[in-house]
Amino acid sequence: MANPTPHIAILPAPGMGHLIPLLQFAKNLLHRHHFSATFIIPTCSLILAPQKAFLSTLPAGVDYLLLPAVSTDDLPPDVKVETLISVVIARSLPSIRDAVKSFLEDNSKKLAAFVVDPFGTDGIDVALELNIPPYIFFPSTAMALSLFLHLPKLDETVSCEYKDVPEKLRVPGCIPIRGKDLLDPLQDRQKDAYKWVLHHCKKHRTAEGIIVNSFKELEAGPIEALQEQEIGKPIVYPIGPLIRTGSKPDDISEESVCIKWLDDQPSNSVLYVAFWFGGGTLPRDQIIELALGLEMSEVRFLWVLRCANDMTSKPTYFSIASSDDPLAYLPQGFLERTKGRGLVVPSWAPQARILAHESTCAFLTHCGWNSTLESIVNGVPLMAWPLYAEQKMNAVLLHEDVKVALRPKVGENGLVERAEIANVVKCLMEGEEGKEIRGRVRNLKEAAANVVSEKGSSTMLLDELAEKWKSSKCSMQVSELPSNGGKVGEGGG
Repeated sequence: MANPTPHIAILPAPGMGHLIPLLQFAKNLLHRHHFSATFIIPTCSLILAPQKAFLSTLPAGVDYLLLPAVSTDDLPPDVKVETLISVVIARSLPSIRDAVKSFLEDNSKKLAAFVVDPFGTDGIDVALELNIPPYIFFPSTAMALSLFLHLPKLDETVSCEYKDVPEKLRVPGCIPIRGKDLLDPLQDRQKDAYKWVLHHCKKHRTAEGIIVNSFKELEAGPIEALQEQEIGKPIVYPIGPLIRTGSKPDDISEESVCIKWLDDQPSNSVLYVAFWFGGGTLPRDQIIELALGLEMSEVRFLWVLRCANDMTSKPTYFSIASSDDPLAYLPQGFLERTKGRGLVVPSWAPQARILAHESTCAFLTHCGWNSTLESIVNGVPLMAWPLYAEQKMNAVLLHEDVKVALRPKVGENGLVERAEIANVVKCLMEGEEGKEIRGRVRNLKEAAANVVSEKGSSTMLLDELAEKWKSSKCSMQVSELPSNGGKVGEGGG
């Protein structure tokens, strides 16, 4: 009988920002080391069409399994996304266990590892019970990972809310950071979302290793700190940048419009503006200020506009579309006044091709890590406009540490005002500071290409990990998986 195919089981969070780099990771293992993989997808009523459409594009050798939906009817309507994801995964543990056990019983596969999301660490219990090496795939920055590993200590030593600490907080290897710039669920320590994040942070140290989507030239301090040997700390594998490949297959018309328009613009002249799914949506008043700021700046721009949310910059974590017309939120006459030097497209555009285009000069972004890496890989400087999740931390990294971004100031009215937008855009695209930033981001573009080359550090770490997994021996232990019912603080945290 032929040798069984090395196989990994992957437990992701359902958000697109988590699925995209995980798929690229699985593809790299498939193409370079002939691994197969299965995504185990916990579901509830909020797991919608975009995720299913994305999963339908998986290549041969990478499969997915949708678990039976669990009920979240007992959760409040305003439940935080971190709580929702954690509860859905915790309540799916019996189904997760059955799925992993079925892979162990499949003689055509050699289950080499169980890779879980940072918000799916309860799945580590399943791996340990069935004697499978547990790993975490961390889709964000090494800075955020360092915070995750350090948070239990912060929780013990800081008595007030982190945002109320007068001095900047110190996280191993990282630039000092204000408490109010930590990720959103850490801003209220009484909420379930904070308790869940703390629970997952404690469980990070029970993994054998953590794979992080970054590279040393981008985050030297955090990665050096993460790779220092310490008893009880998992091995960290920085194997980034992992970025999406290909484009959305059903939007050929939008793609051709964007690229044709860019083809007609001068080289290095266009500001690309996009706040993507999971990044949040802007209130109507902020869309108006942004539009008028772009108009005042007099620069060329390509703006992917999504519908306003007048309640909050709330994340659209599980969806990417709206039934409303985004263009209806623009100031009267804006499209006519900017015709020729601006293009506004609703909801979607081919980001990878736009950032790679020679006409693109800069990127105004919410600082989601996938978008950030795509920009760096293409040598495009950033205007950092964080909205949600860990994006403020990313903005601090990019603006204050790596120095490849400018960050507009929020006014006393809670809005980034039009004059501020125009000034920062012109500084980034035409000023001396912008010129220095472009030089630094070009160096990072070269470094990113080097680390994923045949002998690059990210490629060699992936090879090391794959060889380790190929030589691992998993044996199933048949025992009952404890049920925790999705309650905070249970499940071994």
